[in-house]
Amino acid sequence: MMDTQRLVLWVIFSMSVLFLWDSWQKHNGKPSLLFSNPATTTAKAGNGSAGVVSTQPGQTLPGNINNVTPGSAGASTRTEAAAPALRGEVLSLSNDVLKLNINTLGAVLERAELLKHKSTQDPEKTLVLLDNSAGKVYVAETGLFGVEGAPNHLSLFSATQNNAQLVAGQQTVSLTLTAESANLRVNKIFTLKRGSYAIDLKTVVENISTQPVSPTLYMHLKRHGESASQASFFAGPAVFTGPAVYTDSEKFQKIAFSDIDKDKAKFTKTADNGWVALVQHYFVSAWVPAPKVQREYYAEKAALPGEYRVGIKTPLGPIAPGAKSENDSLLWVGPQDQNALAQIAPGLDLVVDYGFLTLLAKPMFHLLTWLHALTGNWGWAIVLLTVIIKAIFYFPMVSSYKSMAKMKQVTPKMMALREKYADDRMKLNQAMMELYKTEKLNPLGGCLPVLITIPVFLALYWVLLGSVEMRYAPWIGWVKDLASPDHLYILPIILAATMWAQYKLNPVPPDPMQARVLMVMQGVFAVMFLFFPAGLVLYYIVNNILSIAQQKFIYMQLEKQGYSMR
Repeated sequence: MMDTQRLVLWVIFSMSVLFLWDSWQKHNGKPSLLFSNPATTTAKAGNGSAGVVSTQPGQTLPGNINNVTPGSAGASTRTEAAAPALRGEVLSLSNDVLKLNINTLGAVLERAELLKHKSTQDPEKTLVLLDNSAGKVYVAETGLFGVEGAPNHLSLFSATQNNAQLVAGQQTVSLTLTAESANLRVNKIFTLKRGSYAIDLKTVVENISTQPVSPTLYMHLKRHGESASQASFFAGPAVFTGPAVYTDSEKFQKIAFSDIDKDKAKFTKTADNGWVALVQHYFVSAWVPAPKVQREYYAEKAALPGEYRVGIKTPLGPIAPGAKSENDSLLWVGPQDQNALAQIAPGLDLVVDYGFLTLLAKPMFHLLTWLHALTGNWGWAIVLLTVIIKAIFYFPMVSSYKSMAKMKQVTPKMMALREKYADDRMKLNQAMMELYKTEKLNPLGGCLPVLITIPVFLALYWVLLGSVEMRYAPWIGWVKDLASPDHLYILPIILAATMWAQYKLNPVPPDPMQARVLMVMQGVFAVMFLFFPAGLVLYYIVNNILSIAQQKFIYMQLEKQGYSMR
């Protein structure tokens, strides 16, 4: 019975690790070995290029911004479909962590280079998050609608300077773009602070007509949806790619690109709080309007096939002749730094999504962060975290081993009952239950303490997979990136050795088939962990070493109490 329980636990854990491995493979662009890969439903973005806006007939801007019924209130004669292919000038705005390119055509933020983060494809280069290259469209656009001909993201703006760069001694740097049409003068003032990925945008709308106007400001993020990875149970929700909306009432709401395609996207449409974002693994861009300002959220397909946008519309109210309306908003373009995001807006740190394991994963991440502050190294922080987890589960494991020891002592009686009632399953079950009652045994006593460690393992996997802090974080020597597999395979080899040692420490099951299955699992695990993040392999190595030491110590204590553990 004890051996069967152990085999069941190994099978459960094996399947968990197998699915984790398969999800990791798919996340890294490799084909699944367990499931067929669904065909991509989104098409490549078309002929986008820096400084050029191309349009396609039949497409509308959010909420009929540029395609309302002619002659109706707020109608605009300038449609995206009818706009000419204009070319603007590319301006530069940068601080010590961000380098932005802003196109004077629409004052579109069309490129964002994260100076402190390495490219996934080439570690020698910096990472580019926003981009307007062919097939990689990912931009931030703003504009006005509700007034015919009002400046929008297709209008040509002007600037008094081409480049604005933060220099020594400065804490902020700004760039102002101006456009004037439909008796409206619009100034967009982009401001960067030292060390921050937050972009402050002040939109000043001046009514230079003789009549009051009521324009609406829209702010959205647009990107292509091709190869967008979706959250899966084993890969972890933190690898989700797509739009998200947050409000105080409904909290964090993810929107799949496929739901937008099917017009099935469900999210809060109106509120006076919250934000919108485009989320991807490790990084996020998010529009955060001023608090307590009425807004409307939208998520939809954009002009070109395969492109989507998620955004916010905010009424600027009636503006009297000669008066101005000022709107302050913030655009975050950077890493999913949970501490920094939590200070930007309520709930913004939830873009690092741990799903239903949040109650375990969040404290684990905060503990890991605290340990990193002590050690200055994420690898050693993982080692210390593993020690703490093993200490927490020490007494449940003692109970588990004690239950297994009791079960082992009554194994001869159990075998005798099986021989006696080999042809009568009902009587065998009754006799077994009576034996458990007489010997005061719980047949699941050896399983439950082990089973509760599986959610902990999964939560830690999601923490390591979803935390941008682990990206390119070194440990020692050859381990330069805890979020990537060990390229020399040293850690997986050490792990395989510890797994074999732990296997040999346990009694060999009397059933030859069970013994072979358990032995084969060691090899399967060893191969799968070749492709797992080095941080997770490190955790499992330390866990195995501690488990071996713990198991030997517990065996010694139980043998002193008269239990046979051999």
